Amino acid sequence: MKSNHIVVIDDDTDDCELFKDACIQLSIKNDIIIFNHSNEALDYLNSMNDKPLFIICDVNMPRINGLELRQEINEKENSRLKAVPFLLWSTSGSASLIDQAYSLNVQGFFKKPSSMNELQEILSIIINYWSHSHHPFN
Repeated sequence: MKSNHIVVIDDDTDDCELFKDACIQLSIKNDIIIFNHSNEALDYLNSMNDKPLFIICDVNMPRINGLELRQEINEKENSRLKAVPFLLWSTSGSASLIDQAYSLNVQGFFKKPSSMNELQEILSIIINYWSHSHHPFN
């Protein structure tokens, strides 16, 4: 498995801890970098020199929500971030929200799981997929 890190953007610290715990239980070797605010994540993403495996971002966050963050990345001309897989997750899985997300060219939308087993299953699928997928930034 690639050693590229995974960027998690979520204002819910409990969800971030569950994400890290699930990665530990799955023996995921990738570093997990967590941001609780989109603006901090965007600053990091714009200044980073390394290549994240993917970014997973909560939709519902204060200040800049996940959809707005994706829009901001899309609007940057020649942004290398456009090629980094950008996934959204949310407690809501409404059709209109999913349509809006995909109109912004996200590579995945996941409903936040209600159990650790479900979270591990989803993470395993996501990490395996992006670890084996070729895209311009890897």
